[in-house]
Amino acid sequence: MKCIKCGTDNKLKERTANQGRCVKCNHPFAFEPTSMGKIKITDPLFAKALSDISANNTLFFTPKQLFYFLNLRLGSKSFSSVFSSLFVYFFWSLVIGLGSANFTSGNQEIAALALFIFNSFYIFNLFQNTYSRKLNPKSRRANARVLQIIGIIILGGGISASILVISSFYAFTLSVLMGMVSIYLGTQQLQNTGLSTQEFLFSQNEFENWVNRWRQINGLMVKILPLPREDNTLTTFNPDVTAYSFDKLVVCDRATIAQLLIANNFHFENNCAILSITGYPQGIFETMMQMLRRNPDLKVYALHDCSPQGIGLVHHLRTSPKWFQDSNIVIIDIGLTPRQIIAAKRGMFIQSSPESAQAAKYLTGEIRQNLFVEEIEFLESGKFVELESFTPQRLIQILQKGIAGSQNLESDDSGLFLANDTGNDMYVVQSFG
Repeated sequence: MKCIKCGTDNKLKERTANQGRCVKCNHPFAFEPTSMGKIKITDPLFAKALSDISANNTLFFTPKQLFYFLNLRLGSKSFSSVFSSLFVYFFWSLVIGLGSANFTSGNQEIAALALFIFNSFYIFNLFQNTYSRKLNPKSRRANARVLQIIGIIILGGGISASILVISSFYAFTLSVLMGMVSIYLGTQQLQNTGLSTQEFLFSQNEFENWVNRWRQINGLMVKILPLPREDNTLTTFNPDVTAYSFDKLVVCDRATIAQLLIANNFHFENNCAILSITGYPQGIFETMMQMLRRNPDLKVYALHDCSPQGIGLVHHLRTSPKWFQDSNIVIIDIGLTPRQIIAAKRGMFIQSSPESAQAAKYLTGEIRQNLFVEEIEFLESGKFVELESFTPQRLIQILQKGIAGSQNLESDDSGLFLANDTGNDMYVVQSFG
């Protein structure tokens, strides 16, 4: 493992002999992968993750974003490609086939039986991998493709061997059945992997221990944000400032996302106000709302999780007296919505929970009328996607693209469609990035 301070590659024996320190610069290692469980973290991997999620230390990020990012990074490292899976398959087929033939003095029927048993277990294992919630969608699709390829191999090789080598009708029948089943399972799972749910590779406690260990060894993480702090101290504004009003407002369903955007100066660079539905930042909330309500040309951009609570954000903005009740302002739903996830089909970290499924059943009729049947089914199945599963850079790019596309709402190139919202203008972005 390389030292992140001096770049020296330290072997396990050297690290152990030097009490977990670099043999050259004596800097302590934060992690020892050989003493960890199935999930192994190295210092260079963790340092690279911090650099990548912060875009080379230029962007702030939340702890949960890092939690997601490490899961995706570690999941991609454990990814088995189609080529590697097929290599393993051919290697063990050759070993088992030749080994059983030699052991039984060339008995072809025993060798065929051994290969049949091996193929059964291998196909079953691949099929399990195609719906494993511990694997990322890319790995699941790769396993499904391998099932298809192996099915073709069994059909071609098994049928040929059963006719030309061992002359067995039973072997012929088994080859046809096994090959067809493998192809069918692979094809079926390729169609199902797009909206499959996923689980985290490690727990929140493990993650917090890694972060604390890193801080002990390497100091503070400058770009990681603390939890949003409630500060009810009212900020005093110059009258000249309060006379001005933004033309754009971004409302987030959670304070952590609002804090993230503000910390990364999104409001300055895009000349817009940023608030959360919970009233963050509390010190300027009331003053900011007074300024915004004075602008008849205001456009409001809703940014939220794809969850029952997040989906209700736009309706709350439209009907709450604290926000824009009885107002004709334009609201653009940036996302995240189920229709955006369904359209994308892959590439998002979809989770599910009974609590989310239960909450979806209580969505009001006003909210449901703006959802397709497929969207309601998505939510009522308990599936959800959090905004913090995206990196800060990706979230900022998506939000900027949504704002830019809304400049001309009537344009066919805007990427928006008008949703039914009790007669008011409410637009939904069709694609989340």
